[in-house]
Amino acid sequence: MPIFIIVLGVLLLLFIMVQLKVNAFLSLILTSLVVGVLEGMSLNKTIASIESGLGSTLGSLALVLGFGAMLGKLMEDSGAAQRIAEVLTQKFGQKHIQWAALITAFIVGLAMFYETGFVILIPLVFSIALEAQVPILYIGVPVATALITMHGLVPPHPGPVTIANIFHANLGITMIIGITIAIPAILIGGLLFSRLLPKDKLETQIPEKLFKPTHFTDEQMPSFTVSIMTAVIPVILMALYALCEMFWAQSSLMPYMKFIGNPAIALLIAVLVAIFTFGLRRGKSMKAVMDSIADSISSIAMILLIIGGGGAFKQVLVDSHVDTFIAGYMNHLSLSPLLIAWLLAAVLRLSLGSATVAGMTAAGIVAPLIAMEHVSPELMVLAIGAGSITFSHVNDAGFWIYKEYFNLSIGRTLQTWSVLTLIVSIIGLLGVLVWNLVL
Repeated sequence: MPIFIIVLGVLLLLFIMVQLKVNAFLSLILTSLVVGVLEGMSLNKTIASIESGLGSTLGSLALVLGFGAMLGKLMEDSGAAQRIAEVLTQKFGQKHIQWAALITAFIVGLAMFYETGFVILIPLVFSIALEAQVPILYIGVPVATALITMHGLVPPHPGPVTIANIFHANLGITMIIGITIAIPAILIGGLLFSRLLPKDKLETQIPEKLFKPTHFTDEQMPSFTVSIMTAVIPVILMALYALCEMFWAQSSLMPYMKFIGNPAIALLIAVLVAIFTFGLRRGKSMKAVMDSIADSISSIAMILLIIGGGGAFKQVLVDSHVDTFIAGYMNHLSLSPLLIAWLLAAVLRLSLGSATVAGMTAAGIVAPLIAMEHVSPELMVLAIGAGSITFSHVNDAGFWIYKEYFNLSIGRTLQTWSVLTLIVSIIGLLGVLVWNLVL
């Protein structure tokens, strides 16, 4: 019954948005109310769950998305994004421009959460696509694939690290194996998939509120060195914290590294530097720079609400204890522990929306299997990580970030984003099973 209600809720959401053309935020809240009541929650508990989900989602993302939008707008208005795009296009050539975007996203994804990396790279995606004269998603799909794959499979991202702690897995081994699995997943889910898509599926209009194409002369733009070094400040700070956490966890510097390595603080530092390098140093007045920052926040106001609405829908599903129902059913399956772990995480991901919640819940359920079946804890971490990426859809905040930033319909988002997450998840499982033959 709980699974039927989830399916009914998703269909209701699609009907309200697609057929009735109701705003996405309103649709998500209305659907959350209906699903909560159908799952047996009281009206007051449903409302409390919606408030909790919206607050917790925006609480973790509002600063990241806000500072990310500011940095992106400063890059756009100064010509820094255009400068980086031009240099990458010249170095790699139009024929290999996807590789340039993919490598950039892979490096950024090593240290950054998916949401943080996405909002930082989005102006670069638009600029590269315009400079190389290719469809937006021709660049966007490989970038999104690299970011979500690294987020789900490779420490020091929170999902893999948390699950590794539950299983007492070696983080270094998990990272090495995770990267070897992530590379083919990114190549197939990002490069190959984007090249197999019909051209009309890749075409999309750049949201003018987020990015207004302007061609700068060479003199108007900051240098490539200044542009790239300012843009990667968050990556550097977060990577430094990740390295310290892995190798110098007992160091007296850890509290400070944890502070500057926090995604919101790392982005704030980058914004403060960008105000100087992309603004004041280029001869702009402080008022002009602050106007750019104000424009960046107004442009993502509705995006923030929609993402919060996705979080509300997810929380209603979590609070209705759908995960308990699924876990009870899965415990009766007699399959390989690795396959059970992947399948459980995948079903929870489809039902609950949150990859982190799905991963942690699955880890808690299958943890006893490690001792009983003598399976590699590192491979169990990666099996759950791969499962938690599976087919992101309307109950996932990542779905709405991708949809809104790329200005897509729900149908186009399902055809591109949801399919690429499914591909990455399946390739991840296959990689785990191949490694299981070796270890």
